[in-house]
Amino acid sequence: MKAIRRFTVAAVLPGPLAPLSELMLNLRWSWHPETTDLFAAIDPQRWEECGHDPIRLLGEVSPARLAQLAGDQEFLRRLAGASEDLHEYLRGRQWYQAFSSLAAGGNGPGRPAGNGAPAAIAYFSPEYGITAALPQYSGGLGILAGDHLKTGSDLGVPLIGVGLLYRHGYFTQSLSPEGWQQERYPVSDPNGLPLTLLRDTRDSGASGGGQPVRVTIRMPEGRQLAAQVWVAQVGRVPLLLLDSHIEDNEPTLRQVTDRLYGGGGEHRLQQELLLGIGGVRAVRAYCAITSHPAPEVFHTNEGHAGFLGLERIREYMGEGLSFDEALEACRAGTVFTTHTPVPAGIDRFPRTLVERYLCTDGVLAPGGQHGDAAQARLPADRVLALGAETYPGGDPEVFNMAVMGMRLAQRVNGVSRLHGEVSREMFGGLWPGFDVSEVPIGHVTNGVHAPSWVAREVLDLARAEIGPELTERARGWERIAGMPGERIW
Repeated sequence: MKAIRRFTVAAVLPGPLAPLSELMLNLRWSWHPETTDLFAAIDPQRWEECGHDPIRLLGEVSPARLAQLAGDQEFLRRLAGASEDLHEYLRGRQWYQAFSSLAAGGNGPGRPAGNGAPAAIAYFSPEYGITAALPQYSGGLGILAGDHLKTGSDLGVPLIGVGLLYRHGYFTQSLSPEGWQQERYPVSDPNGLPLTLLRDTRDSGASGGGQPVRVTIRMPEGRQLAAQVWVAQVGRVPLLLLDSHIEDNEPTLRQVTDRLYGGGGEHRLQQELLLGIGGVRAVRAYCAITSHPAPEVFHTNEGHAGFLGLERIREYMGEGLSFDEALEACRAGTVFTTHTPVPAGIDRFPRTLVERYLCTDGVLAPGGQHGDAAQARLPADRVLALGAETYPGGDPEVFNMAVMGMRLAQRVNGVSRLHGEVSREMFGGLWPGFDVSEVPIGHVTNGVHAPSWVAREVLDLARAEIGPELTERARGWERIAGMPGERIW
C-alpha cells in the first residue's frame, strides 16, 4: 500500500545535550572517529541498526535514555570535549591560510610577490558522496567530489560546494529470485537529513528566522523554475543543494530534482540549467547573507554544471563588458575537470532544444527575473557556438556540455596521467593545428580523503607510532608503509 504522507521524527534534546545538535549537523562526524564514538555511546545497538546515522539515531532513542545521558557526567565531559574540538577545527589556522600568507608576501618557494590565493572557490558537481546519511551520489564522480570537500575542509581551502538535492537520490540495487537486478528509489525527506534551509536573516529582526531563499530561472512558455537552497556543512565547507520540490513550481517543474541521473534529455537539461545557472545565483545569495567571501574561481566538475559560465558572462555583461570581454573574464576564473574517457558518456543535447531553453524564450531571453538588458545582449549564435562540435567527426546538430565546459575554462584537466593523454586525443579537434601532445589538457591524478578510507585500526596505529601531526601527511603514510608487517597485523 502506498504511503499517503511521510513524517520525520526529530528528537527534542534536553538542555545539557544541546551540543549534540551542532555535532550532528556538521558532517565532520563522518570522518572523525571520536565524534562517531560519542554517538555510538548513546545506544550502541541502535547506532548499528540506524546505519551510523546520528539524526535517525536521535529520532529513535527513547526520551528516558536521553534524560539519563543528560545526567551522566562522564558522557557530558565527552560531549563538551567533542564540541570544543569541533570549534577549534572550524576556527583554526590550516594549511591554506599559511599558504595564502606566504603567497601574498611572495615568500613561498618559487612564488612571485603579490600572488595571493583566491579568497573563495566555488565547486560545482551533480553529486556528492560524503556519507550514506546524505544519499546524494551514485559512484566515482560523487565520491571524488565528496572527498574534495572533506580534504578542502581539513586543509582550510575556502570552498563553497554547489549541487542538487535529489528527493530519491540514486537507486539501491537487489537481485530477484531469478537473478535479475531490481532498482528501488528510496524517498528522502530533507528534514530528516543533516541539512538546514538557507534563510535570509538580514531583515528577520529579533526573531532570527528569515524567509527561505529562492533562486529562479526562466523556462520556455513563460514559466519559472524556482528552487530553495539547503546547506550541508561539511566541516568548514558549506555545500549548497538546490531543491525544486516546492509549491512555487508547477507539478512538472517540482520533479526537476526528483532523482539523480533520471528522466530523459529535456529533464536532464533542466537539471543542468538549475545546477549551473541557479547554482551561481545560490552562491551569490549565500555570500550576501553570510558575508562569505565571493568566489574568485569556479570549478566545474564534469560538464553537468557547464552552464554556470553563461550566468557569469551575463553578470559581467551587466557590468558593462562586451560579450568577448565577459567571455575572457569568465575563462580567467574557471577550471574544468573532465572525467569521462569515452564520447558516449558525455551529455549532448539537441541543438534546437538548447536554443529553445536558452535563447528563444528561456533562461537567457530578455525579460526574465534576472534578465533586463544584460540578458538581451547575449548573442544566441555565440552562446550556441560554445557547445558546437566544430571538429572532424562532430555532429553540428548537437550541443556538447564537455565542449562548452572546455571553451569556458582557462584550465582543463583529466583525472590521471593516462586519462589526460586520452582526453587530448578525444578533444584535440578543439585546438586545430596543435599536435596531440600540445593540446592544453593536463591531468591531476585522483586522490582520496585518507581519514574517510583508511581503517580505524591503521589510524590508531599511525597516531601511536608517528604521532597525530604526521598521520594525515604523505611522509607519515610512507613511514607506516615501512613498518614491519607483523606490527601492522
